[in-house]
Amino acid sequence: MRPPFLSGAYLVPERVPATDRYPFSLPVIRGLDLEFDRAVTMFVGENGCGKSTLLHALAILMRLPGGGGGRAELNAVYDTAAPVTSELATAMRPRLRKHPRSAWYFRADMNNHFAAALVKRGGHHAYDGDIDALFARRKLHTLSHGEAFLATLNNRARSGMLFFDEPESALSPQRQLSLAALLAAAVKRGDTQVILATHSPILMTVPGARLLSFDGGRITPTTLEDTSHYQVAKGVLDCPERWWKHLIAEVDTV
Repeated sequence: MRPPFLSGAYLVPERVPATDRYPFSLPVIRGLDLEFDRAVTMFVGENGCGKSTLLHALAILMRLPGGGGGRAELNAVYDTAAPVTSELATAMRPRLRKHPRSAWYFRADMNNHFAAALVKRGGHHAYDGDIDALFARRKLHTLSHGEAFLATLNNRARSGMLFFDEPESALSPQRQLSLAALLAAAVKRGDTQVILATHSPILMTVPGARLLSFDGGRITPTTLEDTSHYQVAKGVLDCPERWWKHLIAEVDTV
């Protein structure tokens, strides 16, 4: 299914202040010219390769708050380490099919702060008028970390332009499957586009998703089976004894 909103984004060379300065020094950022050809795009790769940096810039480029949330939170101040601005975003331009009426940027580190902001603003009645029954009956603070994550995702992952940065961080494998099903159902309606950075092989199985690998210093399409995440997880689960033999040997040499 084609992406309904954002078909790509590219770097404007004359807006790059210095190629030897982060984040422009990241290999995947040099000469950046992204094309999104699916309604679900997943950024995959090792830590430090630039997935979250680029996702953050794209969310800001789509007029979302750098700390996470929707456009209603543009002026909210969360106590997080998330940068509220992005130098990379100022050097990029989007290719839009049309502007989404709603958008949401979910960061793994923002949920507790979102819960506190929700209470401070007067609970569910103060939040866009679209908080579901779960938010009305139970404060997010009363839920477990994973339950609160899924409650927020269930409420917001409905339609529009959705950005997720490692949403699996608080979710069990079963809850990851629930999120994957939620995203697949939203995209099937044709009014939703998802760009997601993840390390979860479970989320990577969403039907029709385009996986973009950030490994090797460039952004290239890949398949689930070719990701290191899948290969390591499958290898460990298929034969943990073999992996632990090598891991223990490495520990003994330290």
